[in-house]
Amino acid sequence: MRPMPKRKIVITYPLPGGPLQYLKQPESTEIWMQSDRTVLPRPQLQRQVAGAAGLVVTPADGPINEEIFDSAGPELRVISCYSVGFDYVDILSAAERGIAVGITPDATTEPTADVAWLLILGVNRNLTRATQLVHNKQWRGITPGDQYGHRLFGKKLFIVGAGRIGTAVARRALGWNMDILYTARSAKPALEAAPYHGKRVSLDQGLCEADVVSLHVPLNEATHHLIGHQQLRQMKKNSIIVNTSRGGVIDERALAKALVEGDIRGAGLDVYENEPEITSALYSADNCLMLPHIGTATIEDREWMTKMAMANLSAGIMSQSLPYPVVDC
Repeated sequence: MRPMPKRKIVITYPLPGGPLQYLKQPESTEIWMQSDRTVLPRPQLQRQVAGAAGLVVTPADGPINEEIFDSAGPELRVISCYSVGFDYVDILSAAERGIAVGITPDATTEPTADVAWLLILGVNRNLTRATQLVHNKQWRGITPGDQYGHRLFGKKLFIVGAGRIGTAVARRALGWNMDILYTARSAKPALEAAPYHGKRVSLDQGLCEADVVSLHVPLNEATHHLIGHQQLRQMKKNSIIVNTSRGGVIDERALAKALVEGDIRGAGLDVYENEPEITSALYSADNCLMLPHIGTATIEDREWMTKMAMANLSAGIMSQSLPYPVVDC
């Protein structure tokens, strides 16, 4: 008898934590994994996926669309996203072709909430200006008028998108005794009960009332540029906004203008509209704290993401239900 042909899988980035140890039935697969920490150029990605039954991809590989599906061919059964977001995958086309799509949801919650609070604290206490002062050797010692920030204790936090990560951010706010406002597609009884006592409000109301606005929505047609000129002008002059969701949720040009003109006091960003490119005006805004998309970047959580991504991949190439699906065909 002829041996069964091996199923090809492609992993576009050298994932941490030894991904192959989590692959079920490795003897029946032909494995290709990118060997260095660079993003595959589009033509190389298209060539590499030819004949693949499963792909593990990152947001940097996007868009994962019909062009990639066509390059892979009819054997493609599963797209395993190394992320909780899936805006870079054409979900509808995948579903039409019977391609299952999986994500890594739980592993991203706590580290992303930590980074949201890193930004909240950093922006609120003028971290960009303060660190520049030290690194540029311009600090001349402490004086009573130096580097004024604002206290957070007892202020209002507005969570835009009260899912897993938004709720984790709210949980951390309890230590600052903050009043919690939130907006979501549906009510969140757990967030309105003790100890949070959160209040569900409209986007407009929350923006007008909050001292801190934290964004936690997925990127789609409804949320693209959810925060633009009009929304930024609704915010209080002393308020700040942080974004750890997706860059396209904020109109970066509008944000840069609001920061320069003093419509809001500050902003903290871990995500950008066209990563790794950043709107140039933000570089000169010393009231904007910018991080290089490190929301999930802890050893423990990235290794957890690897395990989840490989679990999705293993199930998908065997035509089983994905443990962490977006589309499970």
